[in-house]
Amino acid sequence: MTVSGADLEFMNAALSLAARNLGDTWPNPSVGCVIVKDGVVIGRGWTQGGGRPHAETEALARAGGSARGATVYVTLEPCSHHGKTPPCAEALIAAGVTRVVIAATDTDPRVSGKGIALLKAAGIAVDEGVQKAAAQALNAGFFLKIGQKRPLFCLKTATTLDGRIALANGKSQWITSETARRAAHALRARYDAILVGSGTALADDPMLTCRLEGYSGRPKVRVVLDRRGRLPKTSKLATTAKDIPTWVLTQASIEEAVADLAERGLTRVLIEGGAGAAAAFLKAGFIDEVAWFRSSSIIGGDGQGALAPLGLTDMGALPGFARQQTLVFGPDTLDILRRA
Repeated sequence: MTVSGADLEFMNAALSLAARNLGDTWPNPSVGCVIVKDGVVIGRGWTQGGGRPHAETEALARAGGSARGATVYVTLEPCSHHGKTPPCAEALIAAGVTRVVIAATDTDPRVSGKGIALLKAAGIAVDEGVQKAAAQALNAGFFLKIGQKRPLFCLKTATTLDGRIALANGKSQWITSETARRAAHALRARYDAILVGSGTALADDPMLTCRLEGYSGRPKVRVVLDRRGRLPKTSKLATTAKDIPTWVLTQASIEEAVADLAERGLTRVLIEGGAGAAAAFLKAGFIDEVAWFRSSSIIGGDGQGALAPLGLTDMGALPGFARQQTLVFGPDTLDILRRA
C-alpha cells in the first residue's frame, strides 16, 4: 500500500474529529470520519454522546448522495454487527463509496476484521493501517477494555514543587492557580469517569463534576472506592447521586474494582485522589498516564504527600513514565506523562 500525502492529511483530520468527543462516547470508542470526493471534503462525522450515532453515519448524512464514488477516511474499522443501529459497513456499501481508508482494526470480537471483509466483498477498495499508532493511542482505553478487561487510568495530581498536596493540618485550597484549575476541568471533560478513594471523599466532600464553561457533554460518572461503607448519606456525592451517576465500589481488591468498571463499559478513568488510592493503582500496575499540575510554591516535609508509601526496596522497580507534553498555566505547569 502506498500512502499519499492526501491520505495522511485526511486521516489526520479524521483523528482530530475523533478526539472531539473523548469522554462522552463510552462504552463505544470515539471515532472520526471524513468523506472526500475529487479532493474535497463532502462529509464529516464523529461519534456522538453515548456512542451513537456512529461517525460514519454522521458523515454520510452530511455527504448525502454525493458520497457515491467517494473515498472514506475512518479512524476505526466500520462496525459489521447489528446492534441498536445498523452496521456502518453496510451503510458505506449502500452509499456507493469506492474506497475506504482505515487507521486501526477494531479488536471487538463482534467486528475484528468482519467490517473490512464486508467492504471488500462488495468490491470496495480498502487500505488499512494509515496512522494506526495515533488511532490506537487515541482510543487506548477502548482497546484496553476489550483486550485486558480494564479501562485506561490517568492519575491526576496537583502538588507543590516538593510534591505536597496539603499542609500538615490538611488545608489544601489552593495549591494551584485558578487558571490551572480551569485546565483541570478541561482534563475532566476528556474522561468517562472521575475516581477517588473514600478518604478524599470524606476529607474534601467533592462534587467531582466537570465545571468547564461551555461544556455540554455527558455528566461524568463519579466513582468512590469505599469498601468499608464510609461515605455519609449527607455528602455532596450522595445527595446528588439521583441526578449524576455515582458508583460506590466495595470490592476487596483493586483488581476486582477495575474489572467491574470495565464490565460496566468505562474506557477512560481519571484518578483524582487520594494518596492511598493513587498508590494502590500504581502498585497494581494500572496507571497508564499521569497529569501532574505543579505550582511554584513549597510546603516542606511536614506537608501531606501525593502518594502513600509504595514499599519499594529495589531502584529497578520504580514505576517509570515518559514525558509527552508540558503546558504552562500562569504560574503553574502541567506535565502529561505516559507509562514507559
